[in-house]
Amino acid sequence: MIVVRLASALRTYADGAAHVEVDLPAPVTLRAVLDALDERHPAAGRRLRDEAGALRRHVNLFVGSDDARTLHGLDTVVSDGAEVAVFPAVSGG
Repeated sequence: MIVVRLASALRTYADGAAHVEVDLPAPVTLRAVLDALDERHPAAGRRLRDEAGALRRHVNLFVGSDDARTLHGLDTVVSDGAEVAVFPAVSGG
């Protein structure tokens, strides 16, 4: 099972859930994890990916402590028992 941790700003789109457990057959990619999240919480899925299925620029996705963008993006393989954290980017001026 993989645990997807949602930042508080995203919980509104997942019925208030702080985390979502995803149980998929191996090998599991981040794309499959987000597909499962989208299936359960479509509003959250729309906030994370664009119409083409690409990760939105303002979304930060981590597998453990590793930024998915520095790994293999949505094709990153996620091990059973891993935690995936999703955070909106913070910016300001």
